[in-house]
Amino acid sequence: MDILTEVLASMRTGRPVSVRTTGRVPFGLRLPPVAGAGFHVVLSGTCWLVPLEDAAHLSPLPLGPGDVVFLRDGRGHILADHPDTPSQVEQASQFSPGSPLGTVTVGGVGAPTNLLCGNYHLDQARPHPLVRQLPEIIHLPASPLRHPELAAAVQLLRTELEQPRPGSAGIVPALIDSLLLYILRAWLEERPAAQAKGWAAALGDTAVAPALAAIHEKPAFQWTVAGLATRAGLSRAAFARRFSELVGEPPMTYLTRWRMTTAARLLRESDAPLSEVAARTGYGSEYAFAKAFKREYGQAPGGYRREVHTV
Repeated sequence: MDILTEVLASMRTGRPVSVRTTGRVPFGLRLPPVAGAGFHVVLSGTCWLVPLEDAAHLSPLPLGPGDVVFLRDGRGHILADHPDTPSQVEQASQFSPGSPLGTVTVGGVGAPTNLLCGNYHLDQARPHPLVRQLPEIIHLPASPLRHPELAAAVQLLRTELEQPRPGSAGIVPALIDSLLLYILRAWLEERPAAQAKGWAAALGDTAVAPALAAIHEKPAFQWTVAGLATRAGLSRAAFARRFSELVGEPPMTYLTRWRMTTAARLLRESDAPLSEVAARTGYGSEYAFAKAFKREYGQAPGGYRREVHTV
């Protein structure tokens, strides 16, 4: 069970939105907050990511060719040739027929910086603990030796954007979609085992990782702390303590969370009747399932399904 993939799939509420951005010196582009997680890939040139006034605890970040930035909460920020360059509000993107992404050009007549900018539609109202524990901004400097797969994905994106050919309209969105997994994998792998905490440690822990995989693979199974502890090879008390320390909540609390997350995804992405959703998430009756779902989401499953399908 690939837990990272499952977690991200459970939070997705739509396909990524992407814009090819060109800034010519001097340029300052103010980007508003987005409902999800933001990202930037520097295809060529250099620029600065400048936090807005409400993020004084963050410092301006210099970016170079091949750098990748991930903004966990999609917070507003500025992209500029220099931190002191005045900024302007984001312009409307232009979309050409058949193009998989929009384009926008800002600034003067100086040296250009080309970026791929966009956001992933993730449910930030109920973020998974794995995503909630990420830094506000993840900056992955270009490093083919440290992150060869991420560097390869960036290079493939650059090639498809600069030299479009038949198939590019399908390849570019798929690469952007995969980029999120490459970014998070690279960040997780940068955590030294001795320093890793929380989910960065849980995914590699020999006792907790198998238990998480079991919960994700079979959320409908009637798991107990004792049963999960047996799979982990620990006593019940030792397992519960270790699980809570790394995951941030007790095993049964996380099991309920994942069942509700799975149920919400089924309601969004399938037409399965409520009885089937209940059975697939470990509830013996629609009534018990509906009660648990309403406690978590504040509304009945049917109402939730109608709401997400009308957005």
